[in-house]
Amino acid sequence: IDAKRVAQKLDIEHKILYYQNKFKQGVIDNFVESYLKGETPIPCVQCNQTVKFRDLFDVSKDLKADALITGHYVKSITKNNSTNMYRAIDENRDQSYFLFNTTKEQLNYLRFPLGSLLKNETRDIAKKLNLNVADKPDSQDICFVPNGDYASVIQKFRPDSFKKGNIKNLDGQVIGVHNGIINFTIGQRKGIKVSDKDPLYVLKIDSEKNEIIVGPKENLGKKKIVLKNINLLTEKSEFDKNIYVKVRSTGKLLEAKVIFNNPNDAIVDLIVLEDGISPGQACVFYNKDSFGYKVLGGGWING
Repeated sequence: IDAKRVAQKLDIEHKILYYQNKFKQGVIDNFVESYLKGETPIPCVQCNQTVKFRDLFDVSKDLKADALITGHYVKSITKNNSTNMYRAIDENRDQSYFLFNTTKEQLNYLRFPLGSLLKNETRDIAKKLNLNVADKPDSQDICFVPNGDYASVIQKFRPDSFKKGNIKNLDGQVIGVHNGIINFTIGQRKGIKVSDKDPLYVLKIDSEKNEIIVGPKENLGKKKIVLKNINLLTEKSEFDKNIYVKVRSTGKLLEAKVIFNNPNDAIVDLIVLEDGISPGQACVFYNKDSFGYKVLGGGWING
């Protein structure tokens, strides 16, 4: 409804694309299966990769559009007929982490006009144009997960997902019972419901054995990360020296060395320990140059 009103206000043609099945297959199904494997998925990356970019890219080409323009907070800079993606000016709104799986072909066709604006500047422009969305609250939750209750979404599609299993300590002793691995993520403390002299955190989720491994916080730190399904937006020569990585959307940039095993897999060696690194999340590569922090690509955390 908001999009239709804005289109009418600006005298732009408004089209509706019925992508329910595409969204379920490309985003929701992956989200559910990832949790059942003991991972912590990022559906926004899948959505951008499939429905928003791949499918809308094809529609835009069919319409013979000059470009596909989105409201993502990222910068794009074109030089020598090649476009690179950078973190947005507004670092609190930056969405580059969610777009690491974009292809170079897509980047050359995409436009991100909000990447050079602060969010309050975007709202000011909308107010000057008298658009009804000028004061619309920021989105917080995953769009298909009401009130952040992702477990209910998983239960809807996989009613058998709440299977009880053992909670073990680092010595392999059973110290409790959980009510389904989908309720846990690496680094989680709340909800373990096991008493110990020190606070316990989820260190590992074993989906094959349906087990949760817990231990003290000092065991959460990792320096080595295994990645799969790498997507590169630059030449590998940029990885000859240390770069920066983000291992979660809200995380800080971490200095690291990336070593490629083959075109699809890599090992990331962090310079300092980082807590709560979860399989299913993305590890996104950055390098700083005169334009800011450039996105070099990324991969999926596999261990």
